[in-house]
Amino acid sequence: MFKEFNLENLEDSKNQLEQLLTSSRKETNNLLEIENKTYKNFVTPYQEIGESISDFVTPIFHIDSVKNSETTRKVHEECLPIISKYETEISQNDNIYRALKDIQSKEKSTLTFIQNKVLENEIRDFKLSGSHLDDNKKKRLEELNLTLSELSHKFSQNLLDATNAFEMIIDNEEDVKEIPASDLELAKFEEEGITKYKFSLQIPSYLAYITYGTSREKREELYKAYCTRAPENGKIIEEILTLKNEKVKILGFDSYSQYSIETKMAKTEDEVISFLEELGHKGKDKAKEELEEIKAIAKEDGVNDFRSSDMAYYSEKLKKAKYDLDEEYYRPYFEQESVLNGFFNFLDQIFDVKFTLANTPAWDEKVRVYDLSSKNKTIARIYIDLEARSDKRGGAWMNNWHSHFDKSNGETQLPTAYIVCNFPQSTDTTPSLLRHSDVVTLFHEMGHALHHLLSEVKEPYVSGIAGVAWDTVEFPSQFLEYFSYDKEVLKLFAKHYETGEVLDDAAINRIINAKNFQSSLAMVRQIEFALFDFKLYQKLYKTEDDVQELLDSVRQEFAAMTPPSYNKFQNGFSHIFAGGYSAGYYSYKWAEVLSADAFYMFIDSENIFNKKLALKYKAAVLAQGGSKNMDELFYEFAQREPSVDSLLKIDGIIS
Repeated sequence: MFKEFNLENLEDSKNQLEQLLTSSRKETNNLLEIENKTYKNFVTPYQEIGESISDFVTPIFHIDSVKNSETTRKVHEECLPIISKYETEISQNDNIYRALKDIQSKEKSTLTFIQNKVLENEIRDFKLSGSHLDDNKKKRLEELNLTLSELSHKFSQNLLDATNAFEMIIDNEEDVKEIPASDLELAKFEEEGITKYKFSLQIPSYLAYITYGTSREKREELYKAYCTRAPENGKIIEEILTLKNEKVKILGFDSYSQYSIETKMAKTEDEVISFLEELGHKGKDKAKEELEEIKAIAKEDGVNDFRSSDMAYYSEKLKKAKYDLDEEYYRPYFEQESVLNGFFNFLDQIFDVKFTLANTPAWDEKVRVYDLSSKNKTIARIYIDLEARSDKRGGAWMNNWHSHFDKSNGETQLPTAYIVCNFPQSTDTTPSLLRHSDVVTLFHEMGHALHHLLSEVKEPYVSGIAGVAWDTVEFPSQFLEYFSYDKEVLKLFAKHYETGEVLDDAAINRIINAKNFQSSLAMVRQIEFALFDFKLYQKLYKTEDDVQELLDSVRQEFAAMTPPSYNKFQNGFSHIFAGGYSAGYYSYKWAEVLSADAFYMFIDSENIFNKKLALKYKAAVLAQGGSKNMDELFYEFAQREPSVDSLLKIDGIIS
């Protein structure tokens, strides 16, 4: 039913991949020789060839992110040029492009809307890949795609290496006296009979000290190490920008941003810029007020020269003063296993989806694998890898492996996905105790996963998250996030891991009341990232200094506080330089309008567990994957257009 995760022959991946691609080329050529091509005899098997390659390649690239080693790096570097060359070769094959156009013109009226969407997307993507260009331009595009893939991987690897290379050792108890006990336990070690504490740039460790570390100098040291990681990435950024600019010019676009929105819900560059600027201007005054609140509490501590490295520490103190909210108090109530089980219970209650632990191999002993079922029928599988490790890339993400679709042999391929996070580690004596912010992250990534796993679409190229416009792909993840602040949802799993006591109403209310704490600061920060990203790709910025000047200009207009000059945020901005968000980071805010408005329907119904509404959302949005544009699916669900005001209300920016 499901393919097992098995990389026993990882080191032989290059040979296996070459054999698979040789076979795929042969199968594709056989399809092209069919005289009377139809959707059934050409498009269906063509998609299946693509899925078989994804089935093989996904675990190889995935393992390099979650279990990084010399071996995984070597295999990644061996396989990347091979798959990159193949993908470019296929995407530029004019014979396939013309076959798809011919099938579209002959069969459009007799095909389903889903089949027509497959053709529409594929024909568009072939154009964007340069299938219509001459051989010299195609050859150059192939070279550019390979080099860009290699640069992205190098960017990510540099960041991981820099993260693992730094450690800050503290042997003064005064400097760690405010650190939560569970974090301190993880940092603690003995050397020559002396108790010392080690803090790293891995997020759980970094957050522990930057948020609770007593020593201002140590916080500055850690902050500076974090935002100056991988300086060599500055030159990689120069190369990426130059090559992406060359690529889109070959394809006939004025800029990479113009090229990017061809596959987005947004229609023009101006629409994106004005959307971001409107939100930024609406949030900036309140963001400045929020910053002054933090500075005021720092002044009480004798800090008159407030720095960026003070932000997290005094924000935490302000949050505690305003809401009596101490993250550490909550962590015993958010034990990882309890959170998962309660979360699964909630998802079953609203979506009729059960999670059952599966006894199947994964890449680490801490990974949990679950089979999803509905109406007593197994429908999907998910791998959940939550704890931080030194061999794991930072951040949190969902990665799809298999898509739901009907095969030509009559079988149904069931979908699979991975969720990866970097939560506090469990030890022999202490389980993994999460912060509420970790719980929010888990809900977010599960939103992505359910969008992929609950698909009922029968065509793989528009099933699950496949074919979903990039600026709307965050809608289901952000939507599910909102439920992590609901009292009744939290009570399903917020139970003390030692006593079993359920978190009381007063404590939960403090979380809910604090939800919009510094929401304007958070919003203008996202606007800063999104505008920097989008404008960066509107024209060619050739040097590191040019890139920095652009970032500085965006900050001047929208940032509540300007970071120190040594801060090289861009060198760690892996979303746009090592991920899929180039000229698309605005997607988080764009999709948030949809997610906030959808969640408001549950608020207005006065029942967060409104199963009828949840099943309507499941059927209209999750089940349909990328088979329709998201604005159409949102309208099917809500019976109206989305409103920006819902987002501003839900964030407490307007009343």
